[in-house]
Amino acid sequence: MSNNLSELSGRKGLENNLFEALGERAKQAGTPNKEDIEALAQAFLFGEANVYGTTSFYDFLRPENKGKKVYVCNGSACLTSGKQKDLKDKLSHHFEANEIGEMCCLGRCHENAAFHVNGHNYSGEAIAHIDEIKKESYPFQENYFVGALGKQILTANFPGIDAYYKILEKALKQTPDALLAELKTAGLRGRGGAGFPIGFKLESAKNTASEQKFIVCNADEGDPGAYSDRYLLEHQIHSVLLGMIIGGYIMGANFGVLYIRAEYPESIKNAHDAIAQIKEKVFLGKNILGSGFQFDFKVISAQGAYICGEETALLSSIEGQRPEVRVRPPYPTQHGLFNKPTVVNNVETLANIPFIISEGGAAFASLGKGKSTGTKLVSLDGFFNRPGIYEVEMGTPLKLVIEELGQGFKSPVKAMHIGGPLGGLVPLSKIDSLSIDFETFAAEKFLLGHASVVCLPKYFPIIDYMEHLFQFTAHESCGKCFPCRLGSTRGHELIAGAKNDGPKIDRDLFDDLIETMEIGSLCALGGGLPLPIRNALQYFPEELNPYFKA
Repeated sequence: MSNNLSELSGRKGLENNLFEALGERAKQAGTPNKEDIEALAQAFLFGEANVYGTTSFYDFLRPENKGKKVYVCNGSACLTSGKQKDLKDKLSHHFEANEIGEMCCLGRCHENAAFHVNGHNYSGEAIAHIDEIKKESYPFQENYFVGALGKQILTANFPGIDAYYKILEKALKQTPDALLAELKTAGLRGRGGAGFPIGFKLESAKNTASEQKFIVCNADEGDPGAYSDRYLLEHQIHSVLLGMIIGGYIMGANFGVLYIRAEYPESIKNAHDAIAQIKEKVFLGKNILGSGFQFDFKVISAQGAYICGEETALLSSIEGQRPEVRVRPPYPTQHGLFNKPTVVNNVETLANIPFIISEGGAAFASLGKGKSTGTKLVSLDGFFNRPGIYEVEMGTPLKLVIEELGQGFKSPVKAMHIGGPLGGLVPLSKIDSLSIDFETFAAEKFLLGHASVVCLPKYFPIIDYMEHLFQFTAHESCGKCFPCRLGSTRGHELIAGAKNDGPKIDRDLFDDLIETMEIGSLCALGGGLPLPIRNALQYFPEELNPYFKA
């Protein structure tokens, strides 16, 4: 059935898009009304149940969103900072309880106390100016440190559009095969967590015959603690756009889609502005630089669903379907958006392409360690003395990142959750054995992922953090597979019960549950949650033993 819906959605293409239409209808009240759903179902030849199923899934479309005026960040970094309760108390003096909603995550992990109002994100001490913010008279501002250790690729100074797009001119004078060879030589691997080589994706799509192909930027950076993609979209946007154009040229796509999370309103605006700039410079459109190559962009604002960070759920989302994970094969490079060949990569991966084409794959491959080539952006949260975004060569010792770049911790910390909610929970005792690369993290049974760092202070109970992770997964599950949908809910229930004077947890039963989630889940949401849970059980037994049967 979903394949049929993909075809129906594709009839109108990207310019008249069901998902965007639902977002437009929700702007006034917070959710589309019954008449809107009926009209859109008729226009797109979808069943009303299908359109309602889509609407009811997203945080910012579902009926429960009606009337919301302010949103509080409920991400992991804000949780462990301990600042959100005070923030909610202060907001309650300015908004009714039913006007306050939640978002996850606003990407303000460097200072926390984050909230969203009037289409902007605020954090830190901004709550003291809530009256001005409500009147839209408070100047929007944000500061975080940006630094690097070694070669700068993603944090390098932008030379200006004309100078930078000389790379495009160079690329279009070469064959797609020659450019693909450079990417393979570079060894560029996906920076969103999976570490899959981008060259293989582009080659697969290139070799799949179709009159229409797409390249999609997965900018639904929902990992709490990660704001590196947001940095790129707001401060290095042209590296992302140029990477997509070149990627499109290699695979034969003439359309690029930037799917950007609604929690990043400034990123969405900046993408629109940057695309307008390069259109004016004639780096988009038909016959770009006389090459015969045609390319254009579409920016789509997401509507609040962590699962859309999974590439097949993201494609279903763009099509206006409920964002459920698709069974593979077939893979998106053969049957993707509207059933056409599609390459999906995250922001940081695509942003590396211009450097590789400009300087050569060997120059990129010379950086890093083993199969982890190039550089990596690291996000440090508010527990560091100098939180911010740092670019380091792959293989840089984690200890160096913490002590030299982050300048240590502001207060005692017992663990760091690295790589998002599905990443590893790293105790301080493991810092010396890790470096910023895929291999050492995997060897120690952790996950590099986005390389985001959320700190757990000494006073924060590990059991509370485990409960938070199960609750997060239960809320964000697409619901398609039982192990994720039911397992996350049962895990949360077991922990909540043990915390609140209920029965203690049977360890064998608990181990069976997380093993079932790991083996049986369709995607990394349910399949990845067991990793930090096992880390917690392994490294913090004394703290957790009281909640388990002897």
